[in-house]
Amino acid sequence: MSTPRLRSLLRTAATLTLAVSLALPAAAQQADRGLSGAYLAARVASYNNDFRAAADYYTRALVRDRTNPFLLENAILAFIGLGDFKAAAPIARQMVETSEDSQIAQLVLIAEELRKKNYAGVLESIEAGESVGPLVDGLVRAWAELAQGNMDRALEAFDTAAADTGLKAFGLYHKALAFGVAGDFEAADNIFSGREAGPLRLTRRGVIAHVQVLSQLGRNESALELMQKAFTRDLDPELAAMRTQLEAGETLPFTVIRSADDGLAEVFLSVAGALNGETSDSYTLLYARASDYLRPDGNTEALLLAAELLDQMEQYELATRTYERVPQSDPAFHAAEMGRAEALRRAGKVEAATEVLRQLAKSRPDILGVHIALGDILRGQEEWAASEAAYDKAIALFESDLETHWVVYYARGITRERMETWDGAEADFRKALELRPNQPQVLNYLGYSYVEMGENLDEALDMIERAVAERPDSGHITDSLGWVLYRLGRYDEAVAHMERATELLPVDPIVNDHLGDVYWAVGRHLEAQFQWKRALSFEPEEKDAERIRRKLEVGLDEVLAEEGAQPLAVANDEG
Repeated sequence: MSTPRLRSLLRTAATLTLAVSLALPAAAQQADRGLSGAYLAARVASYNNDFRAAADYYTRALVRDRTNPFLLENAILAFIGLGDFKAAAPIARQMVETSEDSQIAQLVLIAEELRKKNYAGVLESIEAGESVGPLVDGLVRAWAELAQGNMDRALEAFDTAAADTGLKAFGLYHKALAFGVAGDFEAADNIFSGREAGPLRLTRRGVIAHVQVLSQLGRNESALELMQKAFTRDLDPELAAMRTQLEAGETLPFTVIRSADDGLAEVFLSVAGALNGETSDSYTLLYARASDYLRPDGNTEALLLAAELLDQMEQYELATRTYERVPQSDPAFHAAEMGRAEALRRAGKVEAATEVLRQLAKSRPDILGVHIALGDILRGQEEWAASEAAYDKAIALFESDLETHWVVYYARGITRERMETWDGAEADFRKALELRPNQPQVLNYLGYSYVEMGENLDEALDMIERAVAERPDSGHITDSLGWVLYRLGRYDEAVAHMERATELLPVDPIVNDHLGDVYWAVGRHLEAQFQWKRALSFEPEEKDAERIRRKLEVGLDEVLAEEGAQPLAVANDEG
């Protein structure tokens, strides 16, 4: 539901925040010189998204300069990054008392009052102009009225929020949720279906809300049709359970939003979802953390979003701890565990990540994505047999062939090729191409494999040419094209492609080595030796390095003779 108008409003707020947090060298010059150490350390920590260190250093700096707006706002940002609203609240109050206009401080203070259920106080603050932003202000006002039992005022506030064309979808979505909380599912369906004010572009969460509304109205068939239209056949556990209940004729409870308090948390989750990918991760994190703070139980989507953002900011420990908060009983537990495994892997804790996925594969054996993730991480560790077994389990769960399944066959094909079980690998690559005929990675891998084995060279050339047409700026695929032409004995044609490949991948040892071979084949021996030396400087694997050194000693022709390969002069007779 991200619209151009909303993105403009949110980006303006984010830009103001970033201008404060990333600039201001003058502020450093004006600060007490005794602040310099803590100030500079805090700036470095903020730049690195190290919220724990930033919170510590900004707090130290504030001891000496309690009214500095730069220090105050960045301390708030750091504590919210940690998810610590209790520590952020007194700093936010202090900032407001200094008459500084800060949306971030207001966000923290409103969240604090909402957590205390001080709805009247929040409404008074908004009326007094203490603003987080037009969207948040409008939707918070509406839900706060509903929390006090004022349904008419709440609906009026939702309509006011929706009156701004750029925010219309958000106002309508939250109004529909409010009708659901009130038990007026006909009114909720009128909005979700588009009958009231035109179609809504719903997120996954919005579709689930509409499905629950339809079920409450006794329209399970319509709910199933909506699910079929909105989601793929490979449903996650939550969606699969919903489908099973609907098919059995059961009535789904309306649980997306259970109360006005949940609605208030949903406001911040909606904004976080709209901001995600549109502005800095740290700014989006503020809203995800606020949503989690206001609904600390049953708010899995906010937890997952916060954890994902922390992972992207390379705050792996915080991401891992956030993922761990999703209970095993939650339908999204597998998603949290897969996210935790990825955060551990990115932190360099590959064994721990693998163990998380192994245990998850045991406890959730029917979830396709778990086995794929396990296969991928095992393949990265070159545990080929275990990786193949994981992919086998994933493929066994396919109910029917879908185009998206190509990547699993491709991954298993790579594993089998590395295990030197070529028949199985070839079958997997062929299956992947059956599902997605022009997939460039598969075309390149299979074509290159044929080239290396000296088989099906004409077909290999066709495959690689198709791959290049799909990905003309891929150095690896361009290298493959040059290499197959070389193996076909078409040396002059190979030169331009190999030179282009080295332009795209200038420090790749294999690509530079290949260019050396092509130069040698066309008689440019000095350039070939130069290229082989370049390849050695890029630290190839020892097996490849040994062969390159031998070529530098005796030349490519002699190396081919020692290997029992066909000499260059008759290579064009091959295939």
